[in-house]
Amino acid sequence: MSTVPTLNGQVIGQAHYATRALLERAVAPLGVAFEQVLALNALANGPVEHAHLVQRVTSTLKVDEPRVQRVLTSLVDANLAQVDADAPRLRLTDAGRAVQTRIADTVAGITARLYADIPTDEANAAARALTLVTERANAELAATPT
Repeated sequence: MSTVPTLNGQVIGQAHYATRALLERAVAPLGVAFEQVLALNALANGPVEHAHLVQRVTSTLKVDEPRVQRVLTSLVDANLAQVDADAPRLRLTDAGRAVQTRIADTVAGITARLYADIPTDEANAAARALTLVTERANAELAATPT
């Protein structure tokens, strides 16, 4: 008989890294890295002010601003994103939109396979618990000097 694991950072991390590895493997043929995927997804609904995009990606990945700036520059250099001429915003190019659409389809497939038989009430409870853990961790990070 298998034991039910305790919900903790190790279990959450293992799920994250296993899922991330699937995603990274799936998007590798598109020539994009995980950090680029996050930025492309953030741009999927239209132009985003540069500073807001940097803040969003740094807060999601818990990385420094120069690293995110390099990610955004790499997207512009690869013609997947462009800077608006009239405002400090980034938007997807046609090529970037095509790549982001393929990424979204890939994520949908991975999600469907991994979460297929998890009862809705259990998935909702897990989502609530993980959201609360994330909020608490973010609050501690904000209150603690780097």
